Amino acid sequence: MTRIEALAGRIVRLQGELDREIEKRRDTLGWRVNEGLVEFQAGITAKHKRLRLGVGAFLGRSSIATVATAPVIYSLIVPLIILDAWASLYQAICFRAYGIPRVERSRYLLYDRGRLRYLNWIEAFNCAFCEYANGVITLEISKRSTYFNLGEWVTQNQYGEFDGEAFYLKTFQG
Repeated sequence: MTRIEALAGRIVRLQGELDREIEKRRDTLGWRVNEGLVEFQAGITAKHKRLRLGVGAFLGRSSIATVATAPVIYSLIVPLIILDAWASLYQAICFRAYGIPRVERSRYLLYDRGRLRYLNWIEAFNCAFCEYANGVITLEISKRSTYFNLGEWVTQNQYGEFDGEAFYLKTFQG
């Protein structure tokens, strides 16, 4: 076993440990994920509503930099929509042509944070904006394209042990 394989195995074990700790924390906070969306135990939602800041209090606690940069941040909606449309068109044409399974938008565009009852409408909007941006910018389309182009060579070299000779042999000699 190489050092890289040993480290990868250690990471997998640590991920399992981390997952168990996260689950304990979820139980403590009274929530769970059901079909990709967060659900709260009875009574937690009422507690969250009591924590909500009104818009005036929220803006009063916000820094001037936060308020001043908000229009710049939200101006990203235009390029994000263009990127989203372009990625959808790319998949519709290229993925179909090469038989690559399309990325299901619903797996990457999740809007659950806006349902948190401790958020006022501005905070919920901020969450929806970020959730959309993160979903659009997902690397899954790129990963599937790369895998199609490089296939097994990528999976066999998953630890960065890229061998130029092997790549060209696979690419040009099948």
